[in-house]
This record gives sequence, structure tokens and C-alpha cells, in this order.
Amino acid sequence: MAERTEFPFTVRVVENFFIPLPDGIRLAARGWFPEGAGPVPAILEYLPYRKRDGTRPRDQGLHHYLAGHGYACIRLDIRGTGDSEGLIDDEYTVREQLDGCDAIAWLAAQEWCDGQVAMIGISWGGFNGLQIAARQPPALKTIITVGSTDDRYATDIHWVGGCLSKDNFDWSSTMFAHNDLPPDPEVVGAVWRDMWRARVTHNEPWIINWLNHQRRDDYWKQGSVCEDVSKIKVPVYAVSGWADNYSEAVPRLLAGLSVPRLGLIGPWAHSYPHDVAVEPAIGWLQEVLRWCNHWMKGRDTGIMQEPMLRAWMQDSVPPQTCYAARPGRWVGEAHWPSPRIVSEKLFLNAGGGLAKSSVNGVVSICSPLWVGIAAGEVGRYGGDAEWPPDQREDDGGSLVFISEPLTERVEILGAPTVTLAFASDKPQALVCVRLNDVAPDGRSTRVTYGLLNLTHRNSHEVPEPLVPGQRAQAVVEMDDIAHAFPPGHRIAVSISTTYWPVAWPSPELATVTVLCGQTALSLPVRPPNPDDASLRDFDPPEMAPLPPVTRHEVEQTHPRRVVRDLLSGKMTVDFPRWTYSKHMHDINQTQRSTAFARYEIIDGDPLSATLITEYDVEMVRPDATITHRSTGRLTCDATHFIIEMDLRIGENGKTVFERQWHEAIARDMV
Repeated sequence: MAERTEFPFTVRVVENFFIPLPDGIRLAARGWFPEGAGPVPAILEYLPYRKRDGTRPRDQGLHHYLAGHGYACIRLDIRGTGDSEGLIDDEYTVREQLDGCDAIAWLAAQEWCDGQVAMIGISWGGFNGLQIAARQPPALKTIITVGSTDDRYATDIHWVGGCLSKDNFDWSSTMFAHNDLPPDPEVVGAVWRDMWRARVTHNEPWIINWLNHQRRDDYWKQGSVCEDVSKIKVPVYAVSGWADNYSEAVPRLLAGLSVPRLGLIGPWAHSYPHDVAVEPAIGWLQEVLRWCNHWMKGRDTGIMQEPMLRAWMQDSVPPQTCYAARPGRWVGEAHWPSPRIVSEKLFLNAGGGLAKSSVNGVVSICSPLWVGIAAGEVGRYGGDAEWPPDQREDDGGSLVFISEPLTERVEILGAPTVTLAFASDKPQALVCVRLNDVAPDGRSTRVTYGLLNLTHRNSHEVPEPLVPGQRAQAVVEMDDIAHAFPPGHRIAVSISTTYWPVAWPSPELATVTVLCGQTALSLPVRPPNPDDASLRDFDPPEMAPLPPVTRHEVEQTHPRRVVRDLLSGKMTVDFPRWTYSKHMHDINQTQRSTAFARYEIIDGDPLSATLITEYDVEMVRPDATITHRSTGRLTCDATHFIIEMDLRIGENGKTVFERQWHEAIARDMV
């Protein structure tokens, strides 16, 4: 990626200033200001990830670039995080949203601001951009939301189709390690230790709260803008990547919003589109300027004459555990939902066929617990071994329905669904449905997948136990995708009753009987569009120079791997987490971290499911060395989830705080 060093405006960087809130709490901000530009619009990014030492390098590359083109850019720490005062209780709280509204009003009133504010953000910052927009602060004129969701229950790291996601406890442990880190005395002064002590004693594992809300109740509805998307009155630019966990939120937002809006979905993982692990990257910051110049400076940049949705149509690729790039091309749809998309129905037939005509019959499956070992990650960052390998391994414990070889190229864009006619022999069961691209040599690449807790077949708010032996129907929606099946390849649907470790297993292994000929796949087939050839090319990616950082190699104590003990039947799946060592020269600080998540289960025993997390974090500053060590463990029995956490905080080699948790939370048809 190119680093731009010359800009229309010289940028003045203010390392820290405080934004006062009505209750007396002050939020810490870092600012980039274009000198000589006069009052200009402000662009706000609002995160808990520590502007001073957490996202520092990335922030400089993004905000300095935008400021150099005539915007005041603000990176703001959420209450109780980084150098901001107060305490944080949870993610996406009402308090966080109201603080954001107050901060926007304060920014708009400053002499260097022309009264207009935009919000930009990826992941957490994309979430709260949508949430704050729904609260309609008067000075907020537009939002750019990347890798976010409109529905906190349906599309996040907590629940997937009513199933407990592997990332729920994992993410709780990540934030647990993050939330008790101290502010910097260079910013807040001598009160840093009092602020730190308050954080440490207040810090709780958020998984306790999350597991007390296993249904789509008011807890998850709060902050889910899909509850009333009409509350958003400002233009929205929604962005994600097909390898990201949040891609399906973009089509939903385009369909639900009535304000001016655009959607962009590339091949990327969880990243801004100019700084990607999965190519091709684009000149994303130039697109941000085109959007903001249109909506905040009244310039005709042409961006609103482009298709409502631009998406990367992914070509077929052999199965791999890591992709540095995905071949394909950009396509565009003028409207979404697109009237051009054709729903093609294919029946899952007796004998394992997938065809336009139906063949009735019944077939049953009770999947072994090793199905899902070939699942890859849930939310990907583009790292090693995060993609699913050849699906033939998981297919060995699944029902597989496969088409005849295709005679012509078939492209899909949207969310495939399977309408499942079934019966279960247990009151609780789940299904995983995978859509695969099978090459002539038999290699099988997962295109997309969907999970459903079958007790949630009618509602995520009011689950209903299954009646053993009674026929029922459920619709399993897979994640949105753009994919091209080549001639000679075959389309396959695989159905399993387990998908460990992506989904926590039901208390008992269930046998699900599928009614063939009554169960059908609906494919969103996209016909060719000659207008694709005239789409505007994106500019090459560029950003501002990054601050000086020295990074050191750190050995992965638990690299990405799967271990199977053939004697005991125990399977262990490891995922490395934040493992790095970096020295930030401009603030003279070093941060080190090693972490992992380990998933264990014994085949045949769903109650043996275990998740273990460990986090070791060290901050080395001129005044002190701060350490955090936490271990977590999630297990279960037939009726409860069991949470164990152990925390130890150190300063200069001495333990200054310790605490343990042991909680049992009743399972609610999960």
C-alpha cells in the first residue's frame, strides 16, 4: 500500500484533549486538524480499544489522511476505557450511545468545526455508529459503518441461529483482558492509579451477562437498529467483506433503510478495505472522501450515481486454509433487494440428488462430534488457517445432496436458504447446513453456511421444544455470499446435527430425519449484467505514514491446529489470539501479549465440551510495568453452563489484585 506524504492541508495532531459530559465524566480524545482550512466538518471514530497505545498506528494512517484533505478527525475512547474517565459495564450500552450523542454535540460546537459531524468505524465503531444514528443527534450528518451489524442477536459473535457461538466466551475473555488496563499518567496525571484500581475492581466477565440472555430478548434488541431502522435519518455507507462475520448485515441494511445508502462487500476479512489480508485492496480512504465530500461539503463526486450495492463476485477456488487473495470481479446492483436476482429452487432428494424436480423419501443423520473440525474460524482476520479446508472430511458425518455437473456458469448473490422438512428423536437439536462447490476431481470448497437451533425454528424470542418423532419445518438461512460455480462443477448441500467448535452441541446427540423431496434449497441466482463492465475502477489503496513501531517476533504457544486422540476420542482445536510484541517509539511504551482459545470435546459425549482461554498482557512504561493474567473455562452439564475465571493483576513484578469467579447458568434450550 502506498503511503501519501503530501496533502492539501498540513495536519496538526493533538495527542489528547478531553470532552466533558453532562454528568462530569470526561472522555479522552486524540485529534487531527487541517491547518488553515477554517471551520470544517468533523469525522468521529468512537472505540474502547485505547487510542493512546491500542489502535495508535492504524489511527494515524486513517485519520491523518482524512484530516489532510480538510476534515477534523477525532478518535475517542469510550467511557471507562483507554484514558477516558468512568467505568465500562458492557458493550453497546445505552450509556455509551448517550455519551456519543453528547460528544457529537460538543464537537459540533467547537470553533474549528462547521457544525457537522460524521461517524466512521469498523466492528465496535461500526456498531455504535448505527446505534447513535438511530438516536438522531442533530449534528450527525452521515455514518460510514464497516464490519458491523443491525441485529446483535442474529449477526454477532454471541449467537448464531440460536446456537451458542464459539466466539461468545472467547470474546468475553478478550475484553476481560482489555478492560482493566490502566490509563497513561502522561495523559491523565497522578490519578491514573486510582482510575486503574477502580477499573480492576469493577471488571467482570461479560459472558455471565451474555449467557443470562440466551433468547432474543430486550437485552439483544437494545442496540439492534433493525428493531426500527426508520429511526436512522442520515445517509449510510455500509461495508463488509465476504470473509467477515458481518457481511450479511450490509444487504439487510440496504433493504431496510429508506435514507440514501450504499453498500460495498469485497473479498476481505474483518478489516478496512484499504488495509487487507485478503486482496484485492482498494483505495478505500478515497471512497470515504468521495462520500463525505458529497454529504458534508456539497460536492458532486459522482458516488451517488453508482450502484446501490457493489460486491466482489468470487470465482471458484480450490479449498485452502488460508487465502492471500480471492480472484473475481466487481459487480453492481442498482437496487437491493435486486429485482434481477432469481430464486432458483432445488430439491434435496432421496438418493442424495439435488435437482429441480423432487424425489420423495426419508433419510436420517446423527452426526459425530468431529463434524465441524473442518469449519475454520467464525469471524476471520485473514490469518493462518482461518478458512475451512476440503469439506469432504465434514461430509463424512453429514447428509450430502449433490447436483449433476453444471452445463454453464452459475453465479449467486444473496442469502441461500434451505426449507427443511424434518423430525427429531430428541426435544433439542441443531442443524448446520453448508453450501459447497464440488470440483470435477471431488474437492469440495465451502461457499457459505447457516446454523439453526431447531427449538428456535419458529422464533428466536420464544423457543419451543421439539416433539420427538413429530414432523416439523424450519428455514435455515445461510450467510449472504457472491460466488460463481463454473461449468463442470457441482452444487452440494450438506446437513449435519453438530458443528463443533463453531456451535456448542445440544445436551444429547439427536437423530434428525430429513423428508427428501419436501426439503429444498433456494439459490439467489444472479443473471449476467453488461453494466458490470462499465463500473468505475477503484483507486489504488493509500494511507498516511504510520508512527514508528518496532515489532518483535513472539512464539505462538498454541498455533492454529487440530489434535485428535484416536484412543480416547478427544479432539482439541486451538486458535491463537492476540500474540504480539510492539514498541511504540513516539510514546516510549512496549506492549506484549500472548493468548489462545482451546476447544476440547470427546466424540460421543456432547457434555464433555470445554473451552479454555488464557491471556497474558504486559505494558512496559517509563514509570511502571503492568501485567494482566487471566484464565477462563466454560463447561456444561445437561442443565447448566459453568463459567470459571481467574484473574491476577501485577505492577512491577508484584501481584496487586486477584479474584476468581465460578458461575452456573441454566441452559435455556441451547
